[in-house]
Amino acid sequence: MMMKKSTKKALLEFRCKLEDAILGNYLLEDPDGDASTGKSSGPEKELTIADVLNFGNPSPEESLRDITLWGVPLLPSKGHAGTDVILLKFLKARDFKVKEAFEMLQRTLIWRKEFKTEGVLEENLGSDLNQDSCTGSTSSSSSSTEKEGSLVCYNICGIFNDKELYEKAFGSEEKSEEFLRRILHSMENKGAQKLSFKDGGVDSSMLHVTDMKSSGGLAKKEFCSSCKKALLLFQENYPEIIFRSVFVNVPFWYYAYHKLLFRYRVAKKTRGKNLQARCPRVAKTLLKLMDAENIPVHYGGLQRDDDDEFSPEDGVSELIVKSGAVESIQIPAEAGVTLVWDLMVVGWDVTYKEEFIPHDECSYRVLIRQTKKLEESVRNSFYISEPGKILLTIDNDTFRKKRVLYRFKSKPTII
Repeated sequence: MMMKKSTKKALLEFRCKLEDAILGNYLLEDPDGDASTGKSSGPEKELTIADVLNFGNPSPEESLRDITLWGVPLLPSKGHAGTDVILLKFLKARDFKVKEAFEMLQRTLIWRKEFKTEGVLEENLGSDLNQDSCTGSTSSSSSSTEKEGSLVCYNICGIFNDKELYEKAFGSEEKSEEFLRRILHSMENKGAQKLSFKDGGVDSSMLHVTDMKSSGGLAKKEFCSSCKKALLLFQENYPEIIFRSVFVNVPFWYYAYHKLLFRYRVAKKTRGKNLQARCPRVAKTLLKLMDAENIPVHYGGLQRDDDDEFSPEDGVSELIVKSGAVESIQIPAEAGVTLVWDLMVVGWDVTYKEEFIPHDECSYRVLIRQTKKLEESVRNSFYISEPGKILLTIDNDTFRKKRVLYRFKSKPTII
């Protein structure tokens, strides 16, 4: 990974400072004054004979040599490749100011110790609400990735339109705190713990996609309050872990709020990490960050759950249909196979038709799908009984050109 001289200098200084703090066993002292163990970080106490005898040899339970963050050793001299990746995240979050980055790391480690984040993965947070439904998290696995290979996590807000579910999640202050722990559980289990923190940082961060459809907005005060708390915790304790946040299906009030007020209340660096997309532009926005085969079908992409026809490795082709034009995709086929195809149109608002055209002029054309307005991703298949071709016709009667993404494959079929 190529770095500027100033970045290398800051990283080296940070490594030295962290090494001293770990070997000196004072890393977990609160930078604001008090140590997490209750010891003062002010003037040094008078040494006892036991202190002198044990100087440089802290007891096993007090030693910080094996301290880790997200499974990565923090002691620089251990030589783990992920250590520098994590340190660079803290440096970047504090504009490469070493002292501020070090204090941020201290606060993060103290918070994790006090909040017992290492144990949150083993906690039983109740059977009435499972982790996914309460956090609104859906697919968060590495099979769903953005263009550079980063993890993608989806959060669904609309599930809390269910009054009973909302009451279970936010019916009391204790339940709201439990919801916060569920969010952290999701962040740890489906996010930070799955990142590899390899040199280069491609797979050491994640993309967050939040679906605000039917979210209820400001009327759900408890939900909004918990989300704000979670956002603050993420900013302070998971620096640069979320490299981009995308809010899709945003209601007009949120869109207007962002345009008019958000830009004045949030730092420019943070604003650049957030994208908003209203319903018609969801697929177009996600395609800036993700490939079509990794975008779920309900967001206009080609990814389907438990797909046994296509995999992310299957290639996707592109066709541009100009305004007022009609274009066709021709898929040649031999007899005895079944053709399967996927198709999506960015922005939709086109008419679409599927036909089979045999090579034999004496045979009949087969209308597979009648002409209709296309409003969602298409998957279809057709058994080829004689040599010919599948013809997919797109009629763009709008004033803007349309981008069509498609893929297909054939598989032997015995009748």
